[in-house]
Amino acid sequence: MKSNFLNKGCMIISAALFVFAHSSLAQDWPQWLGPTRNGLVPAAHAPKSWPDSLRRVWRVEIGEGYSSPIVANGRVFVHSRRDPEELVSALELTSGKILWQQKYPATFEKNRYATKMAKGPNATPLVAGNLLFTLGVTGVLTAWEVATGRQLWRNDFSKTVETSKLFCGTSASPLLLDSRIVVQIGSDIHGGKILSLDPANGATKWEWNGHGPGYASPVVFDIAGTAQIVTMTDSSIVGLDAKTGKQLWYVPFLDEWHENIATPVWTGSHLIVSGTRQGTHAYSLEQSNGQWRANEVWKNSEVAMYMSSPVLGDGLIYGHSVRQKGQFVALNPKNGALHWATTGREGWHASVLLTPQHVVYLTNGAQLIVARRNTAAFELERRYHVAEGETFAMPVLLGADILVRDVTGLIRLTAVQ
Repeated sequence: MKSNFLNKGCMIISAALFVFAHSSLAQDWPQWLGPTRNGLVPAAHAPKSWPDSLRRVWRVEIGEGYSSPIVANGRVFVHSRRDPEELVSALELTSGKILWQQKYPATFEKNRYATKMAKGPNATPLVAGNLLFTLGVTGVLTAWEVATGRQLWRNDFSKTVETSKLFCGTSASPLLLDSRIVVQIGSDIHGGKILSLDPANGATKWEWNGHGPGYASPVVFDIAGTAQIVTMTDSSIVGLDAKTGKQLWYVPFLDEWHENIATPVWTGSHLIVSGTRQGTHAYSLEQSNGQWRANEVWKNSEVAMYMSSPVLGDGLIYGHSVRQKGQFVALNPKNGALHWATTGREGWHASVLLTPQHVVYLTNGAQLIVARRNTAAFELERRYHVAEGETFAMPVLLGADILVRDVTGLIRLTAVQ
């Protein structure tokens, strides 16, 4: 099903995107990996201090899922599931009060190898001005009005999603780029698509066709003056011209379970990617005679990032490796050498964020761990237990406030005692 709003809506979306691009509020967290989509937490979002304990302000049952919460204009938006429907909820940040909630049918059968996991949704929503975009586990992309929850349009890509290899369904978080919405959909059976869409009505502006998606979210980098969309498919890494969708380069990145999950990082000279079986690799991206090429510079098989997306800071790559039953690591991005690594047993997943002074990890075991940045070895500052259930979603830092999602609930914590 697809519905549109036309002249009035086009004026609204134009204004909304201008506001998003030029004057995002200091306390907004509008997308996957935060305001700049790279895991870097602005100073205004970072707690001024980390006390001995965090105080829980509220917890609200919202339904299951792994989609991370986002925040805009004092509202929290979260995508969840109460089988067989998916829910989209807007909550008041201060109180946790549900301001509006919408639902739609999203029948989904997981692959038998993913029976221990929730049925999603997995992709993190995107806020652009007065519009909210969600992409469900079955490939349903919807535009909602932020204030009211009114559905503005919907593109249903569910016929392209098949879980024989894409065990957990659609997972790539929508990307806002030059007043367009970029989404990655499909499966290994039906093939993958990366689409640039008009936010006003969901119309396709360009389309790339290739391998089915992995679980990673697309990002955009300026590489030698060319804006490129870089993402992982189920078996490769690809770079597309952000304006046209033309494929510029391609590198095989094979995984027997098609679990390419971590969001790539561009250091300015190297593209860093990682996988649970492939380890961590770096590629240079160079143009010669009008042709782009990706050349492997180094690899480190001992650092394997599974669902954890690395973050660049201090001339290091900070991340979480599944080796030794879970290690926090810092790598030299120039040669892949370990700067430091913890001994292990930190869990098989951790979300990673960098504040100006700290590395913040949220493990799947609900441990929020704060370590000092730019040190010769791992230096723990604080460790908090923040939820009763598992925590796979990315946390949100908003000054003294911290949002954490467990499998069925959303929690607001505060560093203010």
